[in-house]
Amino acid sequence: MKTILIMRHGEATPMQADDAARQLTPTGQQEASRMGKWLACHYKPDALLVSPYLRAQQTAENATHNIPLLYKEMCRDITPDGVPQVATDYLETLIAMHPQCNTWLVVAHMPIVSYLVDQLSPGNMPIFNTGAVAVIEYDETKQRSHYLSIHSPNNVEI
Repeated sequence: MKTILIMRHGEATPMQADDAARQLTPTGQQEASRMGKWLACHYKPDALLVSPYLRAQQTAENATHNIPLLYKEMCRDITPDGVPQVATDYLETLIAMHPQCNTWLVVAHMPIVSYLVDQLSPGNMPIFNTGAVAVIEYDETKQRSHYLSIHSPNNVEI
């Protein structure tokens, strides 16, 4: 059994022409750091799949700052306009290719984070606040998932 943690980036600067270049605000940095502490206490991810967009990269950096990762990859399939089925297929392939990794952290954006949860566990499409993490249990032998919960920076205990 594996765990998939799907995280929305922290609060970012307002929309601009170059969406990929938007940065985290100070609040977004705090959200990512707080969730990183929570992740380290409760899940200890050992693999990371992150969007190439700057705010997702900054979130992943803040969230995994003190977490040793066995595997890390930037993935262009998990941008805001990514195709959920393609991203899910790719994630499942990576999980099969890296059996040593038991807990996968995916850092991306709305709306794809909600679509990924629904793709993995049909009928579940949570609303993600900035910095929120959805927890999914994944049975790699059956390629079946079970959505467990969602946690936001303002409601986690460290």
